[in-house]
Amino acid sequence: MAPYESDDSMTGDEADDMRVGRRKAARYVVPVAVVGVAAATIGLVPAFAGSGDPDLPDVSAQQLIEKIAASDVQRLSGTVKISTDLGLPSLGGLESSLGGGMGGRDGSGSSADPSSKLLELASGTHTLRVAADGEDKQKLSLLDKAAEYSVIRNGDEVWAYDSASNEAYHMQDGSSGSADKGTKDRPEDVPATPKALADEALKAVDSTTSVTVDGTAQVAGRDAYKLLIKPKQSGSTVGAISIAVDAKTGLPLKFTLTPASGGAAVVDAGFTEVDFAKPAASTFDFSPPKGTKVTEGDELKSEGPAHKDGNTHKGDKRDKGDKERPGRGEDLGKEFQGLDVIGEGWGSIAQFDTGGEGIPSGGSGGGDAGRFLDSLGDHVSGKFGSGTVFSTRLVNALITDDGKVYAGAVTKDALVKAANAAK
Repeated sequence: MAPYESDDSMTGDEADDMRVGRRKAARYVVPVAVVGVAAATIGLVPAFAGSGDPDLPDVSAQQLIEKIAASDVQRLSGTVKISTDLGLPSLGGLESSLGGGMGGRDGSGSSADPSSKLLELASGTHTLRVAADGEDKQKLSLLDKAAEYSVIRNGDEVWAYDSASNEAYHMQDGSSGSADKGTKDRPEDVPATPKALADEALKAVDSTTSVTVDGTAQVAGRDAYKLLIKPKQSGSTVGAISIAVDAKTGLPLKFTLTPASGGAAVVDAGFTEVDFAKPAASTFDFSPPKGTKVTEGDELKSEGPAHKDGNTHKGDKRDKGDKERPGRGEDLGKEFQGLDVIGEGWGSIAQFDTGGEGIPSGGSGGGDAGRFLDSLGDHVSGKFGSGTVFSTRLVNALITDDGKVYAGAVTKDALVKAANAAK
């Protein structure tokens, strides 16, 4: 089979093999030192480097997926360009009108806390430098014109540093003497490389998916195959996902998600430079510069952060702080009543009950926040009553006036249909 030919007709056994292969896939992602970033909305950017299509041996879609699963790249350094276009308006005016920034998780923490800092990747174009030497030595740097923000793991030490504010965020992974602290507080990974994004996309490959090999390309000077993933179902906002896979190592070098509505990519990720040599050991060294305000990661679990400079702001006990703070991913289900999934595959819709009364509006005492939400929403009605659909170019959500939520990478009509059917 030629590299550009289709390989849609997989047998059940082949599909099972693909899923097993993905579970065995070697793990390479750049770490991020805090949970809570909406990974699905973080995208990465540039156009394919070089020109011309390399002449590579024939490969099938199944073989290419197996090649990704078998990839075991532990050492690399490179530059990744990031661009995300969800079609969201700027939040600057709202943030200003509400009187505050977004420092830390609750507005009172460190500006170096990745839970807020890395949300910048959810829109616009950015440049990242990445480096890795196994799972215990990794570094990600977000470059700006006049500043740099970095997250560094070196053994059991995790640091995040914001040069603009001269603030640092520190976590000690598994060295407190508690047998399970290392697992509990270990920083979560955010898909911030083509590999991590590809892994997430491949989890969605099932009988509702078309998988083909779509020719070859060059990315960052490397020969690559292009894997094309498309939903077979109608109603999904996902048009196609293209993954450029390094022909030699199997490492995804570029990830592009285009919407069914057309236009520019929603998520576009790619290396502009990549080197598989061992990075210098000094790459992963970090000591806070003199005068840096350092916040310990576990201090943000209490009401007030404490700092190494001795200025401790006492808050409530940790168990109370944990209870009042929005939960991690595994706790989110406890915040809602009756979380269900409607449909299957790319047309899946999450449905849950907030237990509230819809959303605030400018006309019902919601103030600036309510007026902002009104400007984003599209009012709809049906058997379910009435509600508001909030739309991006990828994910849409219907919030009914009685507090029920229907959300997914599906069209507005699909959400309304699901809400009507639920009645």
